[in-house]
Amino acid sequence: MKILVTGGAGFIGSSVSDAFVGEGHDVVVVDDLSGGKRHQVPEAAQFYQADVQDAARLREIFEKEKPEVLVHHAAQMDVRRSVADPPFDARVNVVGLLNLLEAGRANGLRRVLFASSGGAGYGEQEEFPAPETHRISPVSPYGVSKMASELYLSCYRSMYGLEYAAMRYANVYGPRQDPHGEAGVVAIFTQRVLAGETSTINGDGKQTRDYVFVGDIVRANVKLAASTWSGSVNFGTGIETDVNQLYAGICEACEKGLPAEHGAAKPGEQSRSAISPKLAAEVIGWRPETPLLEGLRQTAEFFRSRG
Repeated sequence: MKILVTGGAGFIGSSVSDAFVGEGHDVVVVDDLSGGKRHQVPEAAQFYQADVQDAARLREIFEKEKPEVLVHHAAQMDVRRSVADPPFDARVNVVGLLNLLEAGRANGLRRVLFASSGGAGYGEQEEFPAPETHRISPVSPYGVSKMASELYLSCYRSMYGLEYAAMRYANVYGPRQDPHGEAGVVAIFTQRVLAGETSTINGDGKQTRDYVFVGDIVRANVKLAASTWSGSVNFGTGIETDVNQLYAGICEACEKGLPAEHGAAKPGEQSRSAISPKLAAEVIGWRPETPLLEGLRQTAEFFRSRG
């Protein structure tokens, strides 16, 4: 089938695009290259450099390519930027999605896979790990934009029969993750440890996250693209790992013992996060398969190979 991947030059999107090409699908990649890298787009994919905010350009692409499935990973994903500039966050994440949905429904699109967020959507959790029935309580405009997008997808399914799966990711890490910027703590720490540079842990380092390997997320996308299931579903491990434990694992994976420094805590940072993968196992037979240390080793090897 023909699959259009937005953000397909980025960390997760390019990995997913590679997998779809490997499965024999006809892949179209749309990316504005603001964060993605052109060389990460599979050679077999048709590439368009375009911004999801450009509705007219998206209509042109959909009219020409007529994809059956949209896999939407393009996003404004910097939580701090969403706080500093909520309108920009909404233009990219909410209006960008609507531009794609409008272009798609006019050109035969039948299914959407949407990269949503478990941690940012649930906010400060009351249940660990959080199931999909956990209350929605985002504490950032970024989290709000992801949950609003899920509501729009549900609405378009009701109005137009457009099937969808909102993939509520935990903290995805692995090869190709960008070590620059505020997101991607695994990539940031890994690059610094390999370079022999000191890393800074915010606060006491006891804040927890659920770290899921990108290869497992790729499998989830492949399974969902072939499925007819609709709704919101978590993709995480259900395991909490604090930052101190994560840093120790990265040092082990890099085969370097390099103490970290502790800086000031980030105001308003979520203290704990982990999401349950049980529904994913029920609806598409997906389970996380990569243990954290093995994933960290693969990530370290990727950064080591880049020199």
